[in-house]
Amino acid sequence: MPSGSASSVGLSFQPDRPAGGYGARGGRKRRSWREGRWEPSLSLSRSRLPGRRGERVPLAGLALGGVTSSLGKHNFQQPHGMLLRCHLKRALPQKVSCRFCAVMGKLQSKLKYSTYKYSRPDGFRDERIQTKAFQEYSPAHVDTVSVVAALNSDLCVSGGKDKTVVAYNWRTGNVVKRLKGHEHEITKIACIHKSGQFFSASRDKTVMMWDLQGSSQPRQQFSGHTMVVTGLAVSPDTSQLCTGSRDNTLLLWDVGTGQCAERASVSRNLVTHLCWVPREPYILQTSEDKTIRLWDSRGLQVAHIFPAKQHIQTYCEVSEDGHKCISCSSGFGGEGCEATLWDLRQTRNRICEYEGHFQTVASCVFLPRALALMPVIATSSHDCKVKIWNQDSGACLFTLSLDGSGPLTSLAVADTVSLLCASFSRGIRLLRVDHSRGLELQEVAGF
Repeated sequence: MPSGSASSVGLSFQPDRPAGGYGARGGRKRRSWREGRWEPSLSLSRSRLPGRRGERVPLAGLALGGVTSSLGKHNFQQPHGMLLRCHLKRALPQKVSCRFCAVMGKLQSKLKYSTYKYSRPDGFRDERIQTKAFQEYSPAHVDTVSVVAALNSDLCVSGGKDKTVVAYNWRTGNVVKRLKGHEHEITKIACIHKSGQFFSASRDKTVMMWDLQGSSQPRQQFSGHTMVVTGLAVSPDTSQLCTGSRDNTLLLWDVGTGQCAERASVSRNLVTHLCWVPREPYILQTSEDKTIRLWDSRGLQVAHIFPAKQHIQTYCEVSEDGHKCISCSSGFGGEGCEATLWDLRQTRNRICEYEGHFQTVASCVFLPRALALMPVIATSSHDCKVKIWNQDSGACLFTLSLDGSGPLTSLAVADTVSLLCASFSRGIRLLRVDHSRGLELQEVAGF
């Protein structure tokens, strides 16, 4: 080529195609038998670059996303998903123009990103706080933890796929008692607060009552459902127990005798959770039919049905004063995935919605008023995040990402500044509210 003349090199990156697919200007992909995969290649035309026609140059060493790749003696960079035009200067006194077009394709889904701290346009913070004083205690369970509940200011009770119910001192990291009696996974736990008694429900269709002060055998057993028990609620005076199941039924039990006092059934009412309203004869219930029902325990009749939601209602919680309740929705990709605040008094209207999770919201709690100047609630989700919300405005105040924990299955208030969060992959995590930089959550221990 005469000195000073211009020539251009046409480069195009071809994403993966089936065997026999064509690359740029008729160039086929080259099979790498050693690596067992198809590698894209570049075709350099004789009319554009001296050399053999159709010469293929493998894209060895090419990494998209700001990492330098080389072709001959020339280097170039390709930002993510953008078109790059660069002029390559050679040692010879000739100018070579290079156009590189990249199609990101599947590569974008493999990009790794940090969730440690970043800002969002809506102003809330998403952080993964590294706590220097983190303690890893002996695990309470050997498999997925399905549910955790606070028994008193020091002890919690949990159950999981290992079929065991565990009473654990979360302050010292010691197992107080390990109870076995169920034949399948534990699904729900209900505690009689400020006592040593609690109830466990299971996929074996039974409910058992336990007493920490007694033996390791269940004090009472309740059998009456024909499918997995998915709801437990204890009356304020602890004399009655309400259970719900995927068999569409609610059963009201006498705790002292273990006898079923009332039975109610509603078609397609696959119960997901039950919660007794403090100081009232009412029971709140969520269902897979996307509705929230309020039951009157006096005769076990439906007293009110809240407006139906668009997604399955997975959980419910009632405030200590009995004036409000929260329900959680299933969902995926940000569709659904919200918590909803309802008025339990005369109007029984929807008050506020809390949107920001990207997968099913599995649990929600009202946080103690001593935590902040404003009323706040917390939610946990299958997206591995725990969020704190302003109860009145619906604004997200803080987000804690528990990376590697898998779906977060249950959330419970341990004391005025601590939360217990059950997870699919990493047992139970102890979270603490930190006021040094505002309202923040820190992961301080795991068991």
